[in-house]
Amino acid sequence: MKRRTVLQGFSVLVALPLIPACSRSPGAGEASSLITPLKKPHEEWRALVSPRAYQILFEEATERPESSNLVYEDRDGTFICAACYLPLFESANKYESWTGWPSFTQPIAGHVATRIDFKMIWPRTEYHCVRCGGHQGHLFSDGPPPRGERWCNNGIALKFVPTDEPLPALRS
Repeated sequence: MKRRTVLQGFSVLVALPLIPACSRSPGAGEASSLITPLKKPHEEWRALVSPRAYQILFEEATERPESSNLVYEDRDGTFICAACYLPLFESANKYESWTGWPSFTQPIAGHVATRIDFKMIWPRTEYHCVRCGGHQGHLFSDGPPPRGERWCNNGIALKFVPTDEPLPALRS
C-alpha cells in the first residue's frame, strides 16, 4: 500500500505542470452568482436519493457503462440534477459518444463547477452541480466540433424532464 501511495505522489508531481491547461473549460465551470449553494448534511441527501445515486453524487462513484436509460434518451427536454433538481443540460447539447454514458457538448452556463481529480493518477476534470455539490461526471477534450468537449455524465446523477412537462421545483 505504501508503494502505491508513493507512486501516486510521484504521478501528481509529474502532472502538476499540466493542471492549468486542463483545469476547466472557460466560463462553463464558473458558478452563477444567482445560484445559492445548498448546505444540506449528507444524511439528508441520503434520505432523498437511492443508495446508488448517493454513492455517485456524494461519494463520487461511477456507474457501469450502458447501465442508464438516459444514454438512449433522445427526446427534447432538460436533464436535471437527481439530487436538487437544478437544470444542468439541455437535450439539444446531448450526443451519442459511444462511451456508454450520457454525453453532452456543454452544460447550462453557470450550473456546474469543475475541479481536477487524481483518482486515476492522471489529472481529470471532474464536474459537480453548483447547487448541491453532487458529482456528475468528467469533462474530456474529445467531443465534437466546434467546442471539442465531452461532458460525460453518470446517468443516475441526472433525471430527464421532457419539454412538454414542467420542471420540478428545486429541492431546498
